[in-house]
Amino acid sequence: MGSPCELQLYAENDLLAQKIAQQIIGDVYRLERKYSRYQADSFLSKINAVATSGGSISVDEETTGLLNYAQTCYELSDGLFDITSGVLRRAWRFDTNVLPDDKTIQMLLGKIGWQHIRWENSTLTFSQAEMEIDFGGIVKEYAADRAATLCLSAGISHGIINLGGDIKIIGSHPDGKPWRVGIQHPRDKTKVWKTLKLKTGALASSGDYERCMLIDGVRYGHILNPKTGYPVRQLAAVSVVADLCVVAGSAATIAMLKEKDGEKWLKSLGLQNFTFKN
Repeated sequence: MGSPCELQLYAENDLLAQKIAQQIIGDVYRLERKYSRYQADSFLSKINAVATSGGSISVDEETTGLLNYAQTCYELSDGLFDITSGVLRRAWRFDTNVLPDDKTIQMLLGKIGWQHIRWENSTLTFSQAEMEIDFGGIVKEYAADRAATLCLSAGISHGIINLGGDIKIIGSHPDGKPWRVGIQHPRDKTKVWKTLKLKTGALASSGDYERCMLIDGVRYGHILNPKTGYPVRQLAAVSVVADLCVVAGSAATIAMLKEKDGEKWLKSLGLQNFTFKN
């Protein structure tokens, strides 16, 4: 998943703990192999090969579920959460510290838009060539939720899963005490901004601090608006608490994309959130 991951589990014995831990690790690697945009033999790469030529492809049940959820996020966000917007990374290379030219961005905007995809009966049809999709804002959180399900199915009801900061609580400590979960300060990675006490649910964050460029005193983060092609500017970070990690993660990203309206939108959904403004 391209980030540090951690499991803390309470089990009846070491053998059970090791067994379920290996199951979780195996499942996380399975999802990475299946949906990574960096692996040429992943199923996502197969989808994008079809998207490049503007064709159709049928997908399995698991991918259908992820695409249905992505479509729901697209609709709830008024088109801001768009899994076709990954093409913008062709212009925004945060390891170069060089701003892309506007001509390139405008060209890429023409390749973005869930509305250009026909999605029905587990079949994706790309109405125009050179598109692609990216599950980066969904799969890691989905993996955390699956890990919790695997634990509960094995009889483990106390633990915490942390996949690169996307956190799912399986249950409190056995003595009933909550897990103390820290949220990194968006402007000082050596500091904790907030500390939460959680017995259930999930926590996920989105922000402009992990992948970004600082040029002439201006910060350009990796949360890109699919309608403008440029990074969001008004919010530095959003953390959301929800029952499911995939909901917390997508809601945090949508709030970032909604900028000044993000916090109000989260409150309208009744989601506990913590917003750091620029």
